[in-house]
Amino acid sequence: MVKAIVDINKEANKVLNVLKAQYGLRDKSEAINKMAKDYKTYVSIEPKLRPEFIRKMLKRQKEKTIRIKDFAKYYGLK
Repeated sequence: MVKAIVDINKEANKVLNVLKAQYGLRDKSEAINKMAKDYKTYVSIEPKLRPEFIRKMLKRQKEKTIRIKDFAKYYGLK
């Protein structure tokens, strides 16, 4: 658990108090966690793949492949 000291304005304080009351939360940190969890659906945390990377992978997908029976032997790992 990360601890943080934050400065919030009066309006944000009111919103946190309303969230606490609506969801029966114990403190403002739970209200902040609830807000972050709800907001997560609107924001993509996962990094997006760049278009040039996608094109590169699609090109490689079409390349001819070779069959290897023993990976370690083929690459001299044994």
